[in-house]
Amino acid sequence: MIIFRNFNVCKLLIPSLLFVVASIAQSAVPYPTRPVTIVNQFAPGSISDATARLIAKSLQDQLGQPFIVENKVGAGGLIAATYVANAAPDGYTLLATSSSLHSGASLYKDLKIDPIKDFTHIARVGSFPSFIVVRSSLPVNTIEEFILYAKKNPKKLSYGHGNNVGQMVGETLQKRNGIELIRVPYKSNPAAMTDLVAGHIDMMVPELNTGLPHIQSGKVKALALLTKTHNARLPGVPTLNETVLPGFDVLPWGGISGPAGMQPETVAKLEMAVQKALKDPDIIRSLTTSGIEPFWGGQKEFEQYVKTQLENWTVIIKNAGIQSGD
Repeated sequence: MIIFRNFNVCKLLIPSLLFVVASIAQSAVPYPTRPVTIVNQFAPGSISDATARLIAKSLQDQLGQPFIVENKVGAGGLIAATYVANAAPDGYTLLATSSSLHSGASLYKDLKIDPIKDFTHIARVGSFPSFIVVRSSLPVNTIEEFILYAKKNPKKLSYGHGNNVGQMVGETLQKRNGIELIRVPYKSNPAAMTDLVAGHIDMMVPELNTGLPHIQSGKVKALALLTKTHNARLPGVPTLNETVLPGFDVLPWGGISGPAGMQPETVAKLEMAVQKALKDPDIIRSLTTSGIEPFWGGQKEFEQYVKTQLENWTVIIKNAGIQSGD
């Protein structure tokens, strides 16, 4: 037995010993023992919401506790992300994170959270192919025709965006092609799509689950893909890279994150459960049907991916000369 005869040494060591004991006790508690909340950044019907609910159902089945998706919508995902960043790092509050905030963080003038340091990035779950669409009544059929029409009608065309990706694309189109559009922000893409179909706005950037049904019904027209590669579900639609934005290549993504400082045992359990979910043929089928490209990446890979994406998107946003609130 160790006996400390120096009272000052005791005062210094006791808090540290208590912290170690508490950490050991916490890591020994099984996880989860109560419901877990996955906070989603966007509204029901959004691509991130569909992804979160499919993953939540699988985690619930695997881990034996309810995984509840809660939507905290607004500010391009910042409201939800801030809420999770400030939550206890016990694994009971998670974030259905996305590129909208964690890649587009440089959009914000007064960002109060760090997209790297304030989060534990647990697993990447997929990519969300996105593209430019316009209302069906707009007299253009290609992205080149849209640019020419916008040049002839400065400040008469509008674009809506329900996330930071849409804003970044809209502003980049203006900056690099010398056009002037009216920006109309929404809390989520489904609301923007409703207004596009109704003819209240002229252009937006949806994901497949939001845009494809309206393309198939003829209510909107697809003009260009954000990635350099073509998409089999949108045959004949060119890329921005090969038309009006050479070099442009953006693929939005989604994942599961939590507050910084989560217990490694908890992270490992969630990481493995997400991996198992993304090996389930039914989950893969449901994700694919929703327009999601399933992709599992573990904690280390995902953390590096977020850092790289943040760097890449910061350059794009800087070149577009945009920032939230402009």
